Amino acid sequence: MNALAATNRNFRLASRILNLDSKLEKSLLIPFREIKVECTIPKDDGELVSFVGFRVQHDNARGPMKGGIRYHPEVDPDEVNALAQLMTWKTAVVDIPYGGAKGGIGCSPRDLSNSELERLTRVFTQKIHDLIGVQTDVPAPDMGTNAQTMAWILDEYSKFHGHSPAIVTGKPIDLGGSLGRDAATGRGVVYATQALLAEHGKSIEDTKFAIQGFGNVGSWAARLIHERFGKVVAVSDITGAVTNPDGIDIPALQWHKEETGSLKNFSGADAMNAEDLLVHDCDVLIPCALGGVLNRENAGDVRAKFIIEAANHPTDPEADEILSKKGVIVLPDIYANAGGVTVSYFEWVQNIQGFAWAEEQVNKELKRYMKRAFLNMKSMCQTHNCDLRMGAFTLGVNRVARATMLRGWEA
Repeated sequence: MNALAATNRNFRLASRILNLDSKLEKSLLIPFREIKVECTIPKDDGELVSFVGFRVQHDNARGPMKGGIRYHPEVDPDEVNALAQLMTWKTAVVDIPYGGAKGGIGCSPRDLSNSELERLTRVFTQKIHDLIGVQTDVPAPDMGTNAQTMAWILDEYSKFHGHSPAIVTGKPIDLGGSLGRDAATGRGVVYATQALLAEHGKSIEDTKFAIQGFGNVGSWAARLIHERFGKVVAVSDITGAVTNPDGIDIPALQWHKEETGSLKNFSGADAMNAEDLLVHDCDVLIPCALGGVLNRENAGDVRAKFIIEAANHPTDPEADEILSKKGVIVLPDIYANAGGVTVSYFEWVQNIQGFAWAEEQVNKELKRYMKRAFLNMKSMCQTHNCDLRMGAFTLGVNRVARATMLRGWEA
């Protein structure tokens, strides 16, 4: 089941639980706007190449639409639609005043030079600048993009609309980015993990973790878990996988990755098959990479007691059913990885105020938002006698439905 079908399925299940009017349900599911543009640029050698860019703006009932822009060869309308919809529910789960959006360009950033990436980003911004805005749709980094990408979007957008630091989040600090934003998704994952473990009388200390993905989210989650004396016993990324049953020295692994560009040949752990990480012996599994990695083929072999979905849509619905029967507790992505968009909201607020927060304030507020969202999600679980995924979906969908009705929606 692809990401869009799975997201629609979860939405419809939540809608049934909430007993939403069928017309309202259909209205909430249909995106506000879908944008597709051709981005033609000259390569460094003078050859003209064209890439397809997308922006799906899903819902604005609760505020400006919000979502990342990813550069990846597999970007397609279905994926972007699914992720835009997930952002609508995610922002509602953590109760920040945004709707959902998502964007992307079908390209391989590794195959483009820095100057080619800049030209591509500027052309994409030129094509969509009149459809995004500080109070309309606020992009952010995602897979294959970063703070520099956001700086280019900010600069290009400002040529048309004047200096507008709040048009994107995840910017460099020197251009109005927020302290703590780089670590925000990983830190939010850790706060979410602490909340879930505490519900079961456990803590991060001495708990065994396996982390799939060692990019921004995975590396920050691993570092913060290590600082809290958790045992990260296995780590994988696109370059390989390593394991140490006594716990990996995460700062040493990060240094090795920065120096060599790979997890391979790290002296502090043994090499392992990356595909085996998902079924590795651990207490908590944290998928931080691509979607759909847990499926009906491998879910039955998962040995973790808890799964924290730091990636978007890492668990297929078929895998959900298998894991539920095994008694594995899954903390859903629309809550678990919401730390990034929450601190993006803080960044947006700071830009509008023209006043920067200290990093301690950012982290304190993030912890408060994540803790409050967990309690609200658990309350929905108890009210509707459902699992955590449906607790999160009913929480998010209900908030968006109420906002839609209050704004004057008519059946």
